[in-house]
Amino acid sequence: MSRDARWKALLELLVERGRLDVEEAAAELQVSAATIRRDFDQLAEQQMLVRTRGGAVVHGVSYELPLRYKTARRASEKQRIATAVAELIAPGEAVGLTGGTTTTEVARALAVRPDLASGSPALTIVTNALNIANELAVRPQFKIVVTGGVARAQSYELIGPLADGVLGQITLDVAVLGVVSFDAAHGAAAHDEAEAAINRLLCERAERVVVAADSSKLGRRAFARICAAETVNTLVTDSAADPEQVRRLEEAGIEVVTV
Repeated sequence: MSRDARWKALLELLVERGRLDVEEAAAELQVSAATIRRDFDQLAEQQMLVRTRGGAVVHGVSYELPLRYKTARRASEKQRIATAVAELIAPGEAVGLTGGTTTTEVARALAVRPDLASGSPALTIVTNALNIANELAVRPQFKIVVTGGVARAQSYELIGPLADGVLGQITLDVAVLGVVSFDAAHGAAAHDEAEAAINRLLCERAERVVVAADSSKLGRRAFARICAAETVNTLVTDSAADPEQVRRLEEAGIEVVTV
């Protein structure tokens, strides 16, 4: 396993569990304890974790794994969700895409749809995610609008008041949200309040709102609210979604699509 792959795996385990011992991590990744100690020390130097005696803990109270360190966990679910979301979008529409791993997959699914291979434009994509804009900019049939703002290193999303000027002047057919959590009572949420504010603006400018979220995001709460559940028209999730969570969301008036 390469160092980069180890670091990604270690950070995801750490976010999931909150704390990792050296021996535990070595057994999980099937490498030596000395390798894990060295990895922990180097990640601590980058302020990605806090070193403890015999292990490491997450850095900070509310920790968000940077996008560049996220592995392909739940990759098949995200790809299925992305394909289903892409099918909800009609040629010629104006689409808002927030940042995140699932929405990045939505962008890729749109890019390979045969009926969107041409057009003037085939789609108008409005995004505050630099990585999504970069991937789609090579598609001449797509009109790409970037919101402006200050880049957030964790997610490659542009945030701050500079984005307000662009979003205040446009209207969207659909906004596709990537979220940290989605719950019938607490709505859609993100880790960062500035990120949530931009995502909220995208929702307000859209005729309909689609949440693209794998089943691990349902029934959870996160720090910064994006919008109420009632604002969302459609949730696309995977078939492992808890039936009780699905029922509550449907009772809130949301169409739930499971794939």
